[in-house]
Amino acid sequence: MKPSVISIVLGGGRGTRLSPLTDSRSKPAVPIAGKYRLVDIPISNCLNSGFNKILVLTQFNSASLNSHIKNSYHFDIFSRGFVDILAAEQNVENDQWYQGTADAVRQSMKHLAKYDYEYILILSGDQLYQMDFREMIDYHCKNKGDITIATIPVNAHDATGFGILKSDEEGNITSFIEKPTSDTLADWKSDVSEKNHHQGKDYLASMGIYVFSKNVLKKIFDQDPGDDFGGELIPNAIGSYKTLSYQYEGYWTDIGTIQSFFDANLNLTSDFPHFNLFSNHPIYTRARMLPPSKISGSYVSKAVFGDGCIVMADKIENSIVGNRSRIDKGSTLMNTYMMGADFYQNTVEIVENDSHGTPNLGVGKYCYIERAILDKNCRIGDNARIIGGAHLEDGDYNTHSIKDGIVVIKKNAVIAPGTQIP
Repeated sequence: MKPSVISIVLGGGRGTRLSPLTDSRSKPAVPIAGKYRLVDIPISNCLNSGFNKILVLTQFNSASLNSHIKNSYHFDIFSRGFVDILAAEQNVENDQWYQGTADAVRQSMKHLAKYDYEYILILSGDQLYQMDFREMIDYHCKNKGDITIATIPVNAHDATGFGILKSDEEGNITSFIEKPTSDTLADWKSDVSEKNHHQGKDYLASMGIYVFSKNVLKKIFDQDPGDDFGGELIPNAIGSYKTLSYQYEGYWTDIGTIQSFFDANLNLTSDFPHFNLFSNHPIYTRARMLPPSKISGSYVSKAVFGDGCIVMADKIENSIVGNRSRIDKGSTLMNTYMMGADFYQNTVEIVENDSHGTPNLGVGKYCYIERAILDKNCRIGDNARIIGGAHLEDGDYNTHSIKDGIVVIKKNAVIAPGTQIP
């Protein structure tokens, strides 16, 4: 008999490390791969696994995320499936917003009472991976787990940024530490595959993906007032509840910083990317009625294009060009993620702007852009040069930020003709 599962996607965090991309939207709403949003990844994994009862918890900068979910996920009238939004709310019982991952789920439990389910699958809204959750649920049931945590081997450098655990031969988690310091890592090595060991990945990190048996989660919430799963509830539950490690061997990355976001996107342009967009497990998103992209007179190598683009560039290489992007003649994009636009300009406006030297939506004529992220609705004037590099210092400016040597042009920014950044 198929287990009854309800999925909860956590989508309420501030995402300060991903600023300025999160200045006006939550992390799960950040555009990825030219046509999707980050939240589409966990939702699609659920749907591809056959789990179609999904709740998305939202709080900070949630308007864009709420709109995307509302416009994207619809089920026919004969289906019991849904993707619903649970926005943070104040009420007579609690006047606080979500204080952490566990508190967000705790405050939402009253809304789950109307659903029939045995297991709760808790997911992050800002990760890139493809996983069949049925296998994780089956592992949880077969081994009679109370809690199951998806884990992935990582190296010592990455281990300090995750919750790290140790487990016994039966997969039972025996100890857990949140973001250990480098000088404490020696005691936290685990048995991993020979391949991972040779790559230096000797530490098991929590992926922030959890399965709880329904009654167990209720008991834990009654017993533990903690606000965070990784920092409080899960470490406290070890020893009192059967807590299992489900070791995942596929590709997974946490989109927590500008560098990780940039690397994950540009990897999609490679011949054999870590994350396969071209598979039988589709990534679902909003169906936009856009024309096909049009490319004229451009040299293109290792590039991914969204829908409805008009490209007259001289050269585009190792880059992603998002929906409705417009790139004028003579321009070059190298190692760049251009997110595109939310709307088209009409021809009259484009001609008028050209006559006044006013930048239009997209990239103007004879620009050179390298190692950059162009957020939605940017206007890059003619002859602009935007060149990132590892030698650049981090900084925040009116129209852009520099992080990890990557120039991030802010949403709706206007870059005057002839501008040079830095």
